[in-house]
Amino acid sequence: MSKLKASFFWFRRDLRLEDNVGLFHALQSSFPVIPLFIFDDAILESLPKDDARVGFIYDSLSKINKELLGIESALLIRKGKTLDVWKSLIKEFDIQKVFCNKDYEPYAIERDLSIAIVLKEQKIAFQSFKDQVIFEENEITKADGLPYTVYTPYKNKWLEKLHASTELTPYKTKDYYSNFYRITFSFPSLEALGFIISKIKVKPYNLTHIKNYHETRDFPALDSTSYLSPHLRFGTISIRKLVTWASSTNPVFLSELIWREFFMQILFHFPKVVTQNFKSAYDGIQWRNNEADFEKWCSGNTGYPMVDAGMRELNATGYMHNRVRMVVASFLCKHLLISWQWGEAYFAQKLLDYDLSANVGNWQWAAGTGCDAAPYFRVFNPEIQLKKFDEKGIYIRKWIPEFDLGYVAPMVDHAFARDRAIATYKAGIIK
Repeated sequence: MSKLKASFFWFRRDLRLEDNVGLFHALQSSFPVIPLFIFDDAILESLPKDDARVGFIYDSLSKINKELLGIESALLIRKGKTLDVWKSLIKEFDIQKVFCNKDYEPYAIERDLSIAIVLKEQKIAFQSFKDQVIFEENEITKADGLPYTVYTPYKNKWLEKLHASTELTPYKTKDYYSNFYRITFSFPSLEALGFIISKIKVKPYNLTHIKNYHETRDFPALDSTSYLSPHLRFGTISIRKLVTWASSTNPVFLSELIWREFFMQILFHFPKVVTQNFKSAYDGIQWRNNEADFEKWCSGNTGYPMVDAGMRELNATGYMHNRVRMVVASFLCKHLLISWQWGEAYFAQKLLDYDLSANVGNWQWAAGTGCDAAPYFRVFNPEIQLKKFDEKGIYIRKWIPEFDLGYVAPMVDHAFARDRAIATYKAGIIK
């Protein structure tokens, strides 16, 4: 029996049919396209069975499959180690070419390189495209070609290049739907993939909140965030659509999208930041890393209401307001002198929008050890932050129902913790 001759499009961080660069090019190739998603055991094996992010991926794939069924095609789902899956697919199909969109994280780069080698051995072309960013790792550089490590000049160059480009033009994949392979694959249940439905859900995004983002972004009680971040992380919305919207609606929100790309190119050029300080001068800091203190922080029982409300929100929903993220991160690193790596790892377990480059970048910013970071002697006062951004206590009472019943005393005095942090950092700086 002859094997099906087809090209493949491999979904990864781009879970949509609309305005998908790699899919657009795949559908214009000479052979009908089989769309594929691989549940990667190398990633999944460390996750809980009810991981909400896996559930979100599954639901997003279900929507894609439903649309494909409407044109008599279907999404092929496989599970396993990606290299093993591709070796199996090579035996099963007469693969002509594999298309995908680029992923810039260290694991993904290594994975794609190994896949490309196996495909090349079988004379199968492997082509990847820029899709999850407007400008990738080497497109925004200094005059000497080196990467920026300070945000503001990066942002200025980014905006200058955007205005002179056509990067926001959408890719009209629907015009080429006729080139999907007319075939049916069975769509597995979430349980068949080894997971169960989570009580935590990813919320639909709301672009209308972007208009007043600059006025409302610091006030967690308003619940006026767009909830875009998980959708951007997994590519259920096009970055081109989002930047087009932000460019004409709110420059402050656009700046946040540029921060995302800044941290992504930092991770690409300086992969050591996954586990090490960007600024090695801070490698001498003597962290306390007290496990009992860390547990109080994780569970939201520090005695500082904004810190505790943030951690309880995270544990219950997978979300945390951005202003609150800064407060809880600063508290862990500065007040408790617990290394940012501990906090980064906890956020990686809990955040629905977990993105390695942003998580590492923002944690090092809060700790004062990253590129373009807050100075080490800047120590957020959680009580002042509470008065400024949740003056009526609406946010904290939502997550701390016992607040008015005699709340637990602060686990550490702010003035003492501030002085200790500054002295510890100062003593640890390697000159």
